[in-house]
Amino acid sequence: MRARFLVAATCAALAALSGAARAADPIRLRIADSFPKGHFLIKLVLEPWMEGVRKRANDAVVFEHYPAQQLGKAADMLRLTQTGVTDIGYVAPAYAAEKMPVSEVAMLPGGFDHSCQGTLAYWKSARSGVIAQQDYDKNAIRLLIAVSLPQYRIFTVKTPVRDIKDVTGLKLRSTGGAQDLTLRAIGAVPVRMAAPDAYESLSRGTMDGLLFPLESVVAYGADKLVKYATDGLGFGSFVVAYSISDAAWKKLTPEVQKAMVEAAEEVVPKACAQVQAADEETKKRLSAAGVTFETLQSDARAGFAERLKGVAKTWADGLDARGRRGTDALDEFAKLIASTPTK
Repeated sequence: MRARFLVAATCAALAALSGAARAADPIRLRIADSFPKGHFLIKLVLEPWMEGVRKRANDAVVFEHYPAQQLGKAADMLRLTQTGVTDIGYVAPAYAAEKMPVSEVAMLPGGFDHSCQGTLAYWKSARSGVIAQQDYDKNAIRLLIAVSLPQYRIFTVKTPVRDIKDVTGLKLRSTGGAQDLTLRAIGAVPVRMAAPDAYESLSRGTMDGLLFPLESVVAYGADKLVKYATDGLGFGSFVVAYSISDAAWKKLTPEVQKAMVEAAEEVVPKACAQVQAADEETKKRLSAAGVTFETLQSDARAGFAERLKGVAKTWADGLDARGRRGTDALDEFAKLIASTPTK
């Protein structure tokens, strides 16, 4: 009897220890995006944030990262995040423009000069301002980290763009939404597609060029194809954002939630400065590799500016007509930009 009692007691103790171990197991969260492995934004934004969360949460969280569209296409990331296919998704608002149109206020041409201006203005509005109410709350997702890329340029394969007439009729890659408006305003033909698909279209000659940031030209291999790039004028930007569904957020412990917020507060201001610095370095490398940067002269800049000056109002009016507070977002973003230092 005593032996049986000891065996039973031992088994019970082991079971209790096993249960305690299971209770202490870290939370495993899937993160999905469309960036190729080793992309500079993963290194500058995502990886530092994941490491910051891990440290603050005392290893209570383990991230499983799925890059290069392993869990789904870039255009589907909002839905994949909402439905739990991934816990955290690279929900770029431009790729979900129909459901997150207000975020495109940060992608309009000439909205800011430095990545940190656009990043910090978007960061504030998307967490507690008009963008949060219109794009994030309505889609039941929560912004975790974000960065606005440096101003986009026009890249071409065959002929340089030196003046407004040079871009007329060119088929250029666009993310849609605000970028479509921008390209149409200057007389180009927008071809809507996600960044990972741009190389193939450009290599086949179905596009004449790209509306792209410098680093993405390299990351997606387009540096092997483009020969010319504009310089001296911004043609809009792009918001890189990782979000979590409200349902997944509520399942996290308060300690993990706090770790995620604090890690983002530390990473985001550093990341935007690094992204801007990387832009300058990439320009030097591309120039050394044979890409010609055409500095737009004052007359050319004036011509483009004249065409572009109505884009923001057209964009805002279109959203107002749909009840999506475009003008409010435009006014709020401008005030946030004005109060945000460039560095």
